[in-house]
Amino acid sequence: MIFEVFRRERKGQPFQHAGSIDAPDEHFADVYAREQYGRRQESVALWLVPRNALHEIDDFPDEFDLKYRRVDGYSIKTRLREARDRAGTLESAAGEA
Repeated sequence: MIFEVFRRERKGQPFQHAGSIDAPDEHFADVYAREQYGRRQESVALWLVPRNALHEIDDFPDEFDLKYRRVDGYSIKTRLREARDRAGTLESAAGEA
């Protein structure tokens, strides 16, 4: 089995991917990870995860339609008009302008 090792160098820092370990079972993977990434005190914590337990997430739907985070942005006038339409105040705002 192949295990992925994540390590934390100092307390308060995030875990980072350190590498992979090929071991026959979880016990040996634990021993190998401790020996490889912890024997010189270069890590304060380790995470050991079987590779088949990891999965990639690459499809992020734009559920909130946060266009202001994009480079092309959005038109504030269009957004205001849409908000006024929803509130039913478009006619009164047009009369004031």
